[in-house]
Amino acid sequence: MKKKDLLIGCHLSISGGISRSVERAKEIGCTAFQIFTSNPRGWSKNELSQEEITRFREGIKETGIFPIAHMPYLPNLAAPDKEIYKKSVEQLIIELERCESLGITYIVTHLGSHLGTGEEEGRKRIVDAIRIAISKANSSTMILLENTAGTRNSLGSAPNDLARIISELNGDKKIGVCIDTAHAFAAGYDWREPENKFYSEINEVKLKSRIKVLHFNDSKVDLNGKADRHEHIGLGKIGLSGLALILKNSLFQNIPIILETPVDDRRDDKSNLDAAKKLVNE
Repeated sequence: MKKKDLLIGCHLSISGGISRSVERAKEIGCTAFQIFTSNPRGWSKNELSQEEITRFREGIKETGIFPIAHMPYLPNLAAPDKEIYKKSVEQLIIELERCESLGITYIVTHLGSHLGTGEEEGRKRIVDAIRIAISKANSSTMILLENTAGTRNSLGSAPNDLARIISELNGDKKIGVCIDTAHAFAAGYDWREPENKFYSEINEVKLKSRIKVLHFNDSKVDLNGKADRHEHIGLGKIGLSGLALILKNSLFQNIPIILETPVDDRRDDKSNLDAAKKLVNE
């Protein structure tokens, strides 16, 4: 990946107004960034004011930074509970329309948990949820399905799982994929091996063209640890050499790279971003 083509950044706060995220991105040297468009831990949403929308759009236009959104934590598109499922679908519709108003191209979503009802039932609910949301939302924003860490009752830890959902949505062009490096590692894909099975599986199910965003995170858990625990770049179980191999693979060229690394007394967002940029340039 050439430096001039690089879109890279962090997941950033919208505290103080959604337009502040653009300022934060610029301050730490992002060329791309990710946000929640609202409180990620609640169902209710404050309506975006036209003033904030304008500020956000003008900030993006002025800086040229590429914005990406992420669905909040509470929605579960595979939920067997009818009330939670209904609210989850409604949230996806709302988020798609908020992204449209903000000029955001992609929204990343977790696939959720079937909560013991089985993969087939869970997948059917996900497919129906996405189909409903696309049909009802007045939005051109693409939904990116994110691979999971293989935790109990979760869906989408393998490329084939993501491909099957897309297939059951009749290959809808509004559906893409976001690959999270820490999740894949926890699900058993060893990025430290140059030709690990993740790459071959992606090619087998013809998902390469659907990959639109890379979540670039190290992992606190060991290979096949089945837990979603992100670590600072190079300080986790994948390590600098494994992360460097990821960046060299053709699957991840010329797409936005987003860090979702911790912020603690060891490193902040800028420090992790600098570490990732160094790997890109090596």
